[in-house]
Amino acid sequence: MLLGIDIGTSSTKSLLIDERGRVLAAASSPHPIHRDKPLWSEQEPEDWWRAVVASVREVIARASIDASHIRAVGLSGQMHGAVLLDKSAATGGGHSAPVLRRAILWNDQRCGEQCDTIERAAGGRRKLVEMVGNAALPGFTLPKLMWVRDHEPAVWGKTHVVVLPKDYIRLRLTAAIATDAAEATGMLAQDIDRRAWNLDLLSRVGIDPAVLPPVLEACEVSGTITSWAADQTGLRAGTPVVGGSGDNQTGAVGAGAIREGLVLATLGTSGVIYSHTSKPRKDLPTGDAPAGRLHAFCAGTGTATSRQGWCVTGVMLSAAGSLQWLHDTLFPDKSFDDLMSMAASVPPGSEGLVFMPQLTGERCPYPDPRASGGWIGLSARHTAPHLVRSVIEGVTFTMGQILGIVRSAGIEVRAIRIGGGAAKSSLWRQIQADVYAMPVALPNTEEGPALGAAIMAGVGAGAWTSVQEACGAIIKDQLVVEPGPDLSRYQSSREVHASLYPSLRAAMHQLAGA
Repeated sequence: MLLGIDIGTSSTKSLLIDERGRVLAAASSPHPIHRDKPLWSEQEPEDWWRAVVASVREVIARASIDASHIRAVGLSGQMHGAVLLDKSAATGGGHSAPVLRRAILWNDQRCGEQCDTIERAAGGRRKLVEMVGNAALPGFTLPKLMWVRDHEPAVWGKTHVVVLPKDYIRLRLTAAIATDAAEATGMLAQDIDRRAWNLDLLSRVGIDPAVLPPVLEACEVSGTITSWAADQTGLRAGTPVVGGSGDNQTGAVGAGAIREGLVLATLGTSGVIYSHTSKPRKDLPTGDAPAGRLHAFCAGTGTATSRQGWCVTGVMLSAAGSLQWLHDTLFPDKSFDDLMSMAASVPPGSEGLVFMPQLTGERCPYPDPRASGGWIGLSARHTAPHLVRSVIEGVTFTMGQILGIVRSAGIEVRAIRIGGGAAKSSLWRQIQADVYAMPVALPNTEEGPALGAAIMAGVGAGAWTSVQEACGAIIKDQLVVEPGPDLSRYQSSREVHASLYPSLRAAMHQLAGA
């Protein structure tokens, strides 16, 4: 048996599978987000640990198994979050890992000034993309470290090492300090070609590479469960824990999107278009298009003996998160199914109502932390169901724009698999097929990143020789949705949607400074 643990933004999920990929048990435990100031988004790492302990114990109990039968553990987590630890992290054996401040999350937008500094230090955006595969955006880790250095010098002075959310859990489980190649790329500090820290860039921005963790591959064993962690979680001491990866990479593995031409479109809190590549594909400027709209990362397919696999991702920050905001703000008594029924009562195009989903800034198609959302075309004829459908459509239009950027980068899109909570809705599946103008396939697995982490654990433990072998054996398409007759009815709304950000950018920035 294999255990996958995914540290999500709103909850932690633990998943137990057998070596044929069958789910034996799953459990999740929530944790809060703290937004104490505008643009801030933080969490307490101890909340993640409590959620891991609770969900792992529940999975073991639900499966009614002896934990000694679990061959290995894989880790997945929200990417880019900065967890700052003092020197006791290296000596505390995992049970003592005090953090110096709350973790600054992937959707935190406070670091615009630091991003500008990074680009200038690199010699411009194009040069930065050439150095580390990505443009500087507030969501990445390096600008967060610079912000702490600039605004909280006492905290920075005590910082011994910085880890990512899932790597904090690795520390608690194994006492090992490490990250994986994909998450290192997401720190904006790794030479993606060499899969090693870019010492040149770090020197230019004044960050000592000694605070960054060692880098492993996703399927490489990083340590074993300590006796203390075994007492806490119910796992067997000595159980191997593999490197794991960020949730985009583990989600791709969990959906089997690990070959070129097969794109994964995931609509969770954020929205991601993910394409596996056999070599690094940096998004350099072409024509009027700026560099860095797409992210180039290492993939979650590497092993200790095969340091290979890359990917390209385009990320919108508020995907299903936009629908969650609408629910919480206007329809707190409605269920997800209720909202889908409301949306289904409105014709495609929402009768001229268009929603912009940039509720927490944006990465792609417009890298802009000051971008904001809203409705255009709102009139007295529009009702609550129109609001719901327009949000669903606006999110999907943005995903369609990202898909177009992926194609324009020369990356072939031969097939699309879909994932995330939106994939559970037949209406939202159909809207995706219509907007993408391609069939979309729902895989026979719904567990996403937690399953991907469990598969990585299996490769690390020798259950399979590669991620590709495992995915080929486990993951198939269970449902394919073809574009329907409504495809052309979205054309006008899509065109308006695509024009809105360029037209309103100055107004957004003015309002953001108010």
